[in-house]
Amino acid sequence: MRHLPLIYFSRHGQTDWNAVGRIQGSIDTDIDTTGRAQAAANGLKLKALIGRAEDFYFVASPMRRTRETMERLRASMRLAPQAYATDNLLREICFGDWQGFQMAEIAERYPSAYAARLADKWHFLPIGEGAETYEMLAERANSWLATLGHKTVCVTHGGWLRTILHRFGGLDKNAAANSIIPQDKILKLENGRLEWL
Repeated sequence: MRHLPLIYFSRHGQTDWNAVGRIQGSIDTDIDTTGRAQAAANGLKLKALIGRAEDFYFVASPMRRTRETMERLRASMRLAPQAYATDNLLREICFGDWQGFQMAEIAERYPSAYAARLADKWHFLPIGEGAETYEMLAERANSWLATLGHKTVCVTHGGWLRTILHRFGGLDKNAAANSIIPQDKILKLENGRLEWL
């Protein structure tokens, strides 16, 4: 792949479902009070980091939780909140029929599938329409990265960022798939190297 521009990633702020460990995937949810504060704080961090915001392309997943995060982030940077793009390639991984459940519920309902996921989370495909593996999500992420031509601020999802940790962070697929992605930090990708800020 060609040289990538500087990218600052942010995961969306916390949602009520995040707080209780309920799988969202492609279900549209909103950020909660904590998530709104995280988005604003990440905006202040970015304002200090990037200098001229005009030099950056701002883009988010089209899901409500990422759009609200981007709008609050931009507002705290003193930028027009809605002046950003969305891209479907940034959507969260789809967990099919598992969406809306907590892992304990899935372990009870689908014990053999749950065990298979624990054995190989990266390649596991849940049942249900639209379900994806992390491998499939990584292909989507790579397609998005191939489109970039400018320094970028991107708001996306935890699953999506796990593919970035695998590709650029030196984590094997299993470690990346099991990584906890913070919602109160910025992930910087520059010259092929990652740094949490």
